[in-house]
Amino acid sequence: MTGLLLIAIAVGLLGWMGYEYFGTNAPSRDAARSEVSQLERQWNTTDGTQSQEPSASTSASVPAASASPASATTYSQAQLDKAMAILTIPRFGPDYKVPILVGTSDYALARGVGWYQSTQQPGQLGNFAIAGNRVTHGEPFARLLELQPGDKVVVETKSYIFTYQIDESPSKLTVKDVDTWVLDPVPGKTGVKPSQALITLTTCQDLFRSPDRSVGFGHLVQTTRK
Repeated sequence: MTGLLLIAIAVGLLGWMGYEYFGTNAPSRDAARSEVSQLERQWNTTDGTQSQEPSASTSASVPAASASPASATTYSQAQLDKAMAILTIPRFGPDYKVPILVGTSDYALARGVGWYQSTQQPGQLGNFAIAGNRVTHGEPFARLLELQPGDKVVVETKSYIFTYQIDESPSKLTVKDVDTWVLDPVPGKTGVKPSQALITLTTCQDLFRSPDRSVGFGHLVQTTRK
């Protein structure tokens, strides 16, 4: 009897792991595509409003230094888990397009990548930090560790396209989930006033759940008004 119970438990665990690591991907990818389509439709309507846009030059293409500093924006409860921007990464191919949602809840991370609300918005001076799953729930950051210095990361909002350049590959830095210095306005330099618009990308370092995080850093190289 004990043997049968153990077998049943083992089968149940295998089934759960199979669903967690494979069964969650298709629904999450469908949800991500839906979020992107909905956000693009909203941007194309005259009354569709999104989160505050950072102040920037209205010229067609301007360097990062022209973005004005701003504090992290407080979102209402209704805006949590809603798409705020679209992420594309050329290294991952022309079809890679993932929504960036407000917050890093399980719900948000099951529909795209999440924005750490304690950090800056796209294009603002300071650190714009996002998190995504490397495995399960759509795996938007499955290939994150492939990023190399010089690779581009593009963040599109309603009014601007922000192009960041990777400075440090996520494959080179592993931290614990309690190492919140990576979210500082200038990562690793607590209290230092930022002079650049930066980006931080985080994901699980291991293929199974663990406190280890892979982290990549970059800086804004171009701001284009749409």
